[in-house]
Amino acid sequence: MDTVTRRKFLIASGVVGAGALAAGAGTLTWDALHRAARSAPLEAGQGILVLLTLYGGNDGLNTVIPAADPVYQSSRPGLSYSESEVLDLGEGLGLNPSMTGMHQLWQDKKLAIVRGVGYPSPSHSHFVSMDIWQTASPTDPQTSGWLGRWLDAQPDDEMRALRAVSLGGTLPPLLAGTETAGSSLPLGQFKLPKGATGTGLRALAESSSQDCANAAYAARDTGDLFTVAGAFQSVLPARKGSRKTGELAAQLDIVASCIESAVPTQVYAVSLGGFDTHSAEKGTQSALLGEVSAAVAAFQQRISAGNRAKDVVLVAYTEFGRRVAANANEGTDHGTAGPVFVVGDSVAGGFLGEQPSLTDLDQGDLKFGTDFRSVYATVLADVLRADPERALGASFPVLPLR
Repeated sequence: MDTVTRRKFLIASGVVGAGALAAGAGTLTWDALHRAARSAPLEAGQGILVLLTLYGGNDGLNTVIPAADPVYQSSRPGLSYSESEVLDLGEGLGLNPSMTGMHQLWQDKKLAIVRGVGYPSPSHSHFVSMDIWQTASPTDPQTSGWLGRWLDAQPDDEMRALRAVSLGGTLPPLLAGTETAGSSLPLGQFKLPKGATGTGLRALAESSSQDCANAAYAARDTGDLFTVAGAFQSVLPARKGSRKTGELAAQLDIVASCIESAVPTQVYAVSLGGFDTHSAEKGTQSALLGEVSAAVAAFQQRISAGNRAKDVVLVAYTEFGRRVAANANEGTDHGTAGPVFVVGDSVAGGFLGEQPSLTDLDQGDLKFGTDFRSVYATVLADVLRADPERALGASFPVLPLR
């Protein structure tokens, strides 16, 4: 979101209920992650979902672009892309020119694009629409998120809050259940002291057969700090919000490190804001999509090289698309349906769903063809191996994702 921060959204939504927070949602430490990976590593073959939220309402028509459609060209003078500019996907569609990394994933058959995703009676409000996407409840307001309800169904043990982790200082509503909630992992610098203090810490980490129980415990604890630093320090940004290597890339690097370390987490929530492009859209959106594309492609390359390649699926969504016609400020206003990206080695790459018509509109908005809850039902069943109806409250068609 542009003028509305993610934190304000979370506060205003009221979705994260006090009951769930009291039941164990909290802020994680790096040491807690390391200890969990050591004591209860995620078994090979367990599905892992990485959910990427693009806050602000990304313009789907300038992301998966119907450049060959004359209606697209005439509706967006100065804002449209030509057929020669886009990265060809077939069927008269192309990716935004900045999305070279994800285009390579498409060519490698590791990217599926679900077209025309939305929900009935859509809202143009950021707050309402994001609340709907995160609770999976378009008509009946809920105080729990769809993945929070999945979390509620997991074994009630000390690892439950670790099974769903959000990167950043706040917990998104989608990870809040009715009985418990996921955890948040703040982004910030992780450094061990240098000089005499650092030397002293390393000495404390050295165990001895002559240690008493407390000394042995202190040595093991201190040694864990150095292990955690070696595993995670290189992927943490120099400061919170740093864009030197890309905010999203930093989040996904941490997720990849957690996956490689067998942290017992099956759901990771990451995000990027800034997609509310009411003016000067072309340059702003292109830069953001370039960041998304590069970060997702680098993440997938790293995952593909590891031993969890078939387990991990990334899904990228936004709260709504934009209207077909450009506005007077070289931007677009709040719309409805748009594409959802699904990435993974086990994903059957290609198009899912029909491309929305640019002439058969609902008061200037695209008509949706695929309910977003079908995407959720698919990843719940295929990736997390869970009962979709329990988390979604109803049955929805499952997409041929694999």
